[in-house]
Amino acid sequence: MNEAKLRDFMALVLKWSPKINLVSKSDLDHIWERHVQDSLRLLSYMPKDIPRAIDLGSGAGFPGLVLCIATGIPFDLIESDARKAAFLIEAARQTGAPAKIHNCRIESAPLVPAPLITARALAPLGKLLGFAAPLLTPGGFCLFPKGKGADTELTLAAALWHMDTERLSAPGWGESCILKVSQIRHAGTA
Repeated sequence: MNEAKLRDFMALVLKWSPKINLVSKSDLDHIWERHVQDSLRLLSYMPKDIPRAIDLGSGAGFPGLVLCIATGIPFDLIESDARKAAFLIEAARQTGAPAKIHNCRIESAPLVPAPLITARALAPLGKLLGFAAPLLTPGGFCLFPKGKGADTELTLAAALWHMDTERLSAPGWGESCILKVSQIRHAGTA
């Protein structure tokens, strides 16, 4: 993991955030703990030999760009907000991250499916699965950090989707967890 490049990335978030609201003002003093380290939690659940990944609704680059910087794994980052996409392009350039930024809506992203999909604070699980399913390769999985509402999201999503789900957590995470989701198929299909 390249902590120096992650610190450079954090400095860019601090520089750009007042102009385009990348993170809330209350989080500016806590970016490393609340955003970078939270993103890095996904590392232990990512295969080391994965050829590429997709991050949905990348925003300020959490978790996709952080994971790209930390691992060197190529990431496709999808962000519909042109200002945030411009930030991601500049952050990837300055950190040397192998990220490709797509300034478009997730539904229209011209991407080949990938074996790993990530998203953080984008949408409830049921909606996330609709975005992720067409972009996930067979045998691939999604890593979605979730808060205390994870159980409710799982219950609501189960009415629309069939999936295999593993709830990942560790001491010190409080009520937050990472949902590892695979074998996604719409409830109307076999």
